[in-house]
Amino acid sequence: MKTIVSNQQTQAKVSITQYRKVVERLADGVFENLLKRMPAHLSKQKVQAFAQRGSLSVSIVSNQKIQSLNKKWRQKNSATDVLSFSLLVEDDESLAFALLIEDMPLDLGEIIISAPRARLQAEQYGHSFDREMAFLFVHGFLHVLGFDHMTAHEEKEMFSRQNEILLNAGFPRLSQ
Repeated sequence: MKTIVSNQQTQAKVSITQYRKVVERLADGVFENLLKRMPAHLSKQKVQAFAQRGSLSVSIVSNQKIQSLNKKWRQKNSATDVLSFSLLVEDDESLAFALLIEDMPLDLGEIIISAPRARLQAEQYGHSFDREMAFLFVHGFLHVLGFDHMTAHEEKEMFSRQNEILLNAGFPRLSQ
């Protein structure tokens, strides 16, 4: 999968080169997890196509920027840690068509992460900033791929996958 990572803030130090490598490793882990334990809403063909031809944008922003986006898109006037915008629609004919053409790129969506919020949460949870940034990417990417946590069942599935992916990538949760 192709990832485009940009840093649009100056409040928290982020090495884009290093974070891009982490994001690529985590994305591979997400796809491995999905193929090992296929979710009901995705097919093996889609997951393989997403892994081979997918592209994803990751933007690291300030609290002010994410608050503005949160207000515009979710009608919540507060800073949040991560926003996900999926371009995948379950019954989208264009996606079905794109899957048939082997070399057609697939734009999966965008993940927007507040680095200052990530730094604060890392301190609150007692783990590293790198671990929090990894968590926020995985959480956002699972949302892009159609996972949610609105019900107890959805939460259990999504959070168990997050934990497995992060643990396998070397980002264990150190505190509860």
